[in-house]
Amino acid sequence: MIHIHEEAARCLLCENAPCTKACKNGDPARFIRAIRFENEKNAGRWLTNATEADLQAAEEACIHYDKPLRIREMAQVVKQHPQAPTTDLPSLGITFCGIPCENPFFLASSAVCTNYEMVANAFKAGWAGVFYKTICKMDIREVSPRFDAVGKERTPFIGFRNMEQLSENPYTEDFEILARLKRDFPTKVVVASIMGQIEEEWIELAKLAEQAGCDAVELNFSCPQMRLTGLGSDVGQNPELVTFYTAYVKRNVKIPVIPKMTPNITNINNPAMGAYFAGADAISAINTIKSVTMSPQAMVNGKKTTSGYSGRAVKPIALRFIHDMAQNPIMKDIEFSGIGGIENWTDALEFIQLGCRNVQVCTAVMQYGNRIIDDLVSGLQTYLKERGIEHLEEVVGEQLPCFVLPADLDRDTMVYPKIDREKCMGCGRCYLSCRDGGHQAITFGDDRKPRIVGTKCVGCHLCRLVCPTGAIGLAKRIAKR
Repeated sequence: MIHIHEEAARCLLCENAPCTKACKNGDPARFIRAIRFENEKNAGRWLTNATEADLQAAEEACIHYDKPLRIREMAQVVKQHPQAPTTDLPSLGITFCGIPCENPFFLASSAVCTNYEMVANAFKAGWAGVFYKTICKMDIREVSPRFDAVGKERTPFIGFRNMEQLSENPYTEDFEILARLKRDFPTKVVVASIMGQIEEEWIELAKLAEQAGCDAVELNFSCPQMRLTGLGSDVGQNPELVTFYTAYVKRNVKIPVIPKMTPNITNINNPAMGAYFAGADAISAINTIKSVTMSPQAMVNGKKTTSGYSGRAVKPIALRFIHDMAQNPIMKDIEFSGIGGIENWTDALEFIQLGCRNVQVCTAVMQYGNRIIDDLVSGLQTYLKERGIEHLEEVVGEQLPCFVLPADLDRDTMVYPKIDREKCMGCGRCYLSCRDGGHQAITFGDDRKPRIVGTKCVGCHLCRLVCPTGAIGLAKRIAKR
């Protein structure tokens, strides 16, 4: 049987997709995209009225460079599973710093929001708000090329590196754009991200944000690729500067103030507490991670430098920093905006379950476009509906009690892996990994059937993680022998 996620991963995610243009009674491109972004329970609705002839025409129109996607087979697999309800879905409305938000999904301050048209298009698509690209009074001159990507097994954008700095627009123009956005989209949340060089600049830019009608102001203490020292992440690594600049801004504006933390530090709680004691209303985290990639295509006129790293690869690091701040008993009453590796609704949910009241997305929009908001919203709504949860507020921080210190984890029981013989294809990947990188607890003979050796297995579950077909699951937890 076809593996729908593997097949959906082959899709080029075309703009104005030929497959959908050829399908008279359905939208196969939208169907595939839902599967691609882990929203398969909502995928079937896009082919409800499509006939076999429609899907065949869609396949024939597919422009994949290798071979057309097997849309008909994918549709058959999806039909065999229950689809999500389409009515009485819970609202994703939530407040952030007292500001009503229609959903928790925001554009992050970055290349995805550099002018009026980009943000307006995102708002029309369904994004709840924007942290506009950082405004400054410096002369910003960017390099070319400025991006690089790290992939794995032909999967692009596992990690994304950028050398882009702040807004290149004159700062007065940016505030005019923000005022226009707030005027044209009064129900959307508009946050100005700013960076000053000295106290007076921080105050001036914050006041201009307030005068433009912005709902809040984000203080960029975290950009890792500034040309000059004493800016961006240089500030975020200095708790004293974080405290001072946050306090300066708080004393001069009435709108919420949201410092943005850097991950380029050992203990994020040090600058975060500085922001907290200075009166910050919320904290954004994280910005990109300082990194190096070696691609010759990313060199700038023969030279290389360190710069910011983002994408799915940084999500566990971002979650760790959110966790550390959310577990800090001193900062129990501060709110969080989560950033880092968010691509689909399950990514967003993880940040929310650790205490974030909204999430910011950048790299995924750069790769796939604003359209991902559809699956972010419907996927999260379906999840809440299935759990019988009416308000998103109920899941904010719900996973925090599950976290303990390593010393407090249960070390007296274990869970054996369990092989599903029907799903197992006999590839032997589990055997190879266990033999060469685990505990030699799997046998694999001429019958190509892996078997767990109970006397050797320690329940590490390396085999489950490398299985390409999902044939290895969990048995019951038992006491160690």
